[in-house]
Amino acid sequence: MEQIRVRVWISGKVQGVGYRYFTLLQGRELGVKGWVRNLTDGRVQAVFEGDRETVEAMVKWCDRGSPAARVREVVVELEEWEGLAGFDILY
Repeated sequence: MEQIRVRVWISGKVQGVGYRYFTLLQGRELGVKGWVRNLTDGRVQAVFEGDRETVEAMVKWCDRGSPAARVREVVVELEEWEGLAGFDILY
């Protein structure tokens, strides 16, 4: 299986609504490696690594996010594989 890495920026009502926590749960459930964090401009940023199908499922999940989130846009950029271990929330 092809392994890929993407960086995503999620905008909308995505801070203060549990978006990072739900992303952590979803990433761990799918077996995606990476991290998620809040940005000072109100967006959420995340990196996902794994097989293409799983990473694409994770990116698709970002369109809805946590139950209280109101996602306006998800921007995805393909990056070079690093081989991360685990999935974490960065502070």
